[in-house]
Amino acid sequence: MQVYFDNAATTPLEPEVIKVMTEAMQESFGNPSSIHAHGRQVKTIVEKARKTLAALLKASPSEIFFTSGGTEADNMAIVRSIIDLGITHAITSPLEHHAVLHTLEEQEKRGHIQLSLVRIDEQGNVDLAHLRELLANHPRTFVSLMHANNEIGNLTDIKAVSAICQEFNAVFHSDTVQTMGHYVHDLTDLQIDFITGAAHKFHGPKGVGFLYINGRNKIHPLIYGGAQERNMRGGTENVYGIVGLAKALELCYQEMDIHQQHIQGLKDYMIGELKNALPGIAINGNSEASQSLYTVLNVSLPRTEIADMLLFSLDIAGISASGGSACSSGSEIGSHVLRALKCDSERPSVRFSFSKYNTKEEVDFVVKTLKELCENHS
Repeated sequence: MQVYFDNAATTPLEPEVIKVMTEAMQESFGNPSSIHAHGRQVKTIVEKARKTLAALLKASPSEIFFTSGGTEADNMAIVRSIIDLGITHAITSPLEHHAVLHTLEEQEKRGHIQLSLVRIDEQGNVDLAHLRELLANHPRTFVSLMHANNEIGNLTDIKAVSAICQEFNAVFHSDTVQTMGHYVHDLTDLQIDFITGAAHKFHGPKGVGFLYINGRNKIHPLIYGGAQERNMRGGTENVYGIVGLAKALELCYQEMDIHQQHIQGLKDYMIGELKNALPGIAINGNSEASQSLYTVLNVSLPRTEIADMLLFSLDIAGISASGGSACSSGSEIGSHVLRALKCDSERPSVRFSFSKYNTKEEVDFVVKTLKELCENHS
């Protein structure tokens, strides 16, 4: 049996997404910057995709900029805000994705900003009182707090963060890569300056994402070259990826409630089965369903002789899971998120992340395999 429980790293392509991308590859090969008929045809489908995305997010098409993915979008929002919006101070959390954390650390190292880390509690929740305190002591601050943590699934109340940022005239950016396509994002209701998305996290293609820039913010490109993306990102557009991104998000919004109920049910079921099979497991992060991303479950298992080889052993058994963020899966130093939570480093931690394609039978197989591995090597 082959089981894929690493959907926070990437998701399988939706068949309808493959279909629209294939059609575009076959029929729309022109360069969207060309002014002839072939170019105009491709420009039309790119702009149609932009309008689809904007309508779903309740934004203006002029506020949507296509990128190579979430990392580029995060970098663009951070670096250009510091340069163009007069930012001297930034706030983030020690649990942020490295696309944010490393970028801000580099900006501080170069002397461009002072960086502050907001406190988190033992479950990884952001201390909003401390955020307010940090903002009160620093003018013109850039705040970057992700909507949902990619490793432990904690949800941050970005609407509350937005209200605090407005109070102190701070610029607010949120990495929404893990929640895009899984929750409704209404940008008429959420007052925010920047959000980011990556298609491959919601059954779209890899190598394409977007940055939402609130119209009140005027920044310059991160990547210079041609006049693509209304002079905001040089380089020929990834047309087929853009088409796939828009279709994937459109499909997510159509059946979001159904998929959320199914996936939350799988997560709850797995928590119960793991607790029965392996007493003493610990759930990393916030275990409250209303405050946790329903697609992610991170657990610390009992100590075992094969702790360092657990993910490899699961792989041999036909189970794909992760020990943390897939973007740093080759790192020997482990997860910065779990270190920040002071998790027991002697206990192996596994992130299981779900999609609409997973089943209870797969959960049963994973729990049975984990139980056997832990009992045979305790």
